[in-house]
Amino acid sequence: MLHHLRIILLFLIAVAAVSSCKSEAEKATNGQDLRTMIIDSTLTAVRKQMLQTRVDSVFVQMKFNGSISVSQNGTPLIDKSAGFENFTEQIPLDSNSVFAIASISKQFTAAMILLLEEEQKLSTKDLVSKYLPEFHKSPYQQIIIEQLLNHTSGISDFGTGLLSAPGAEFHYSNKGYRFVGEIIEKASGKSFDENAQSIFTKAGMKNTKTATAFQTQHFASAYLGNTGHAQEVSNMPERLAQPEISVPAGGILSTVADLHRWNHALHSGKVISASSLKKMTANSATRNHQVFGTMGYGLGIMINPGEPHAYFHSGYVKGAPSLSIYYPQSGTSVLILSNVADERKGKNAVFNPHKGIKATADAIEITVNTVHKQMLAPETH
Repeated sequence: MLHHLRIILLFLIAVAAVSSCKSEAEKATNGQDLRTMIIDSTLTAVRKQMLQTRVDSVFVQMKFNGSISVSQNGTPLIDKSAGFENFTEQIPLDSNSVFAIASISKQFTAAMILLLEEEQKLSTKDLVSKYLPEFHKSPYQQIIIEQLLNHTSGISDFGTGLLSAPGAEFHYSNKGYRFVGEIIEKASGKSFDENAQSIFTKAGMKNTKTATAFQTQHFASAYLGNTGHAQEVSNMPERLAQPEISVPAGGILSTVADLHRWNHALHSGKVISASSLKKMTANSATRNHQVFGTMGYGLGIMINPGEPHAYFHSGYVKGAPSLSIYYPQSGTSVLILSNVADERKGKNAVFNPHKGIKATADAIEITVNTVHKQMLAPETH
């Protein structure tokens, strides 16, 4: 990779030298500096080619059954699907396939809370007991909404009691997000599904539904095993609405195209305000993820601990591993959705395709941003 990037860098230096010799009139094209435009378009082409190589490798070498898609500032760069929505009927996956996105759902739920805060219907600093009577009793009285959103409430998914004092430690909790869904309904006076559909519409999402409202075609049924021997997970997508998962924690269904729309709309301020987005993406907790390692955590969203700057979230329900990544500096959205998981190999192996794409995308983002910065630095004489 570094060898190829050095060649690209030399090419860009030559391009910059040529363009600097042109007249001022020749440099401007629709108000944009020609030199900047050439550099940007070349780096985009490089990003696309290097990601395409990795994506092709994942599909061939790992026999990936799913969809991998990359867009930059709303423009598609890569969109590839292989395998089946339904193995019994051998219905092929395509860009219309609707996947269970599992815990990627949490950022939608967090955004709904932030919208209600903008409407002054609640505050993320409110005690949960203000909305849910079961939080009046010990040891739950001091838990605030924000702690449910960043998993520092101490609530356990199993049993009663708290794993730690509110705000003290990170403990991932789907149950906490189920409570968030109940708060949304109480504060808004509307069902969770109504709130969800409102935010989907706001983001321009066309084929995204909650598990309790899903009635459309092209559902990518979840399977355990591998492409040679796949066993369908029963009661999907209805099981995503059951209390142990719950729609607010992991019950949203979407396509790669819609998730690109979501990433670009959310991070460009079209869904929530700039101040709400800043709160959502602020590093307020530390998560030790069993697959992706140590990272920051905001409100329903994971944060790269170092370079490159990236927001992401993984998701997993039986047979459906997923990953959504957004690089704000370049406006690049990366999605890896699958509907087959061989749990016998362990969670790390299930996410090997997702880890591989993320590692490549991270490396390319760092290098491209560095080259871009160097090439556009003011010239000194």
